[in-house]
Amino acid sequence: MPTEELLYLSRADVEAVGLDVATIIERLEQAFREKGEGRVEVPPKPGIHPMKDAFIHAMPAYIPAMQAAGIKWVSGYPENYRRNLPYINALIILNNPETGLPIAVMDGAWITAKRTAAATALAAKYLARADSRTLGILGCGVQGRAHVEALRVLFPIERVYAYDIRPEAQAAYVVEMWAQHGIEVVGVSTPKEAVEASDIVVTAGPILKDPSPTIEPGWLQEGAFACPVDFDSFWTPEALAQIDRYATDDREQYAYYREQGYFRHAPTPYADLGDLVAGKQPGRQTPGERTMAMNLGLALEDMATAIEVYRRARERGIGTWLPL
Repeated sequence: MPTEELLYLSRADVEAVGLDVATIIERLEQAFREKGEGRVEVPPKPGIHPMKDAFIHAMPAYIPAMQAAGIKWVSGYPENYRRNLPYINALIILNNPETGLPIAVMDGAWITAKRTAAATALAAKYLARADSRTLGILGCGVQGRAHVEALRVLFPIERVYAYDIRPEAQAAYVVEMWAQHGIEVVGVSTPKEAVEASDIVVTAGPILKDPSPTIEPGWLQEGAFACPVDFDSFWTPEALAQIDRYATDDREQYAYYREQGYFRHAPTPYADLGDLVAGKQPGRQTPGERTMAMNLGLALEDMATAIEVYRRARERGIGTWLPL
């Protein structure tokens, strides 16, 4: 009887594969086109919530065109920084779609960071102005870093305005991003300064079920694009009401989260990212529109990225084979 094996990829292994963000954006665009044509399976993610505002979610997805099937088991604990631990932790399991057997287990934290920012960049491709040059980052953590990298792939970003409630995190971010990307990075003292000055705004704090939002109406300039990766935690209902074109990455999951108590005072999306990529709904129509993609984070993005990591790891002999 043949011995079945799976490939284990640690965080270091996943990073060693060297998958670039431009390729991740391309893979996500392919996956969302398949979604827009109704050729993927992405059920709403169930989860458990051991502590207030903490979650552990199961995120399955199947993309036939990529032969990608699997699940991500991901946790988000907002208070982990007090323990010097990351907010997001994750494991991804890939399965053979023909047999159901697991073929890989890999760290999912790096993939989560990169695919989230790549999804924002993809949404911005359809909803932001192509000449967007200034970027506002609210939350100078992992996502704040990943989004600069991803958005610079598609946009001529020249200046970043950065804000964080922890001054030391903001100061470190300014130095690191300026050195890494060679662009001007300006630390600001209030969220308003970052939002008002930016063509693209990304809010990247913890996801809170009962937030105390800070972004007020009138802050987001005409013609700007915003993408919250922390749900509506930063945005007041009045600020959301000013959005002219409000989309999400998956309308079914948006409705599911609304049933769970999120987005109680937010608009109903006119389209999701699959609709935009497949050309079934229009993106930005005029230069002056305020646009937003309320991306929730889909397993579709994880599987599209993880299958590419797996294939490249096999080609390069990276990882450890384990018996089943």
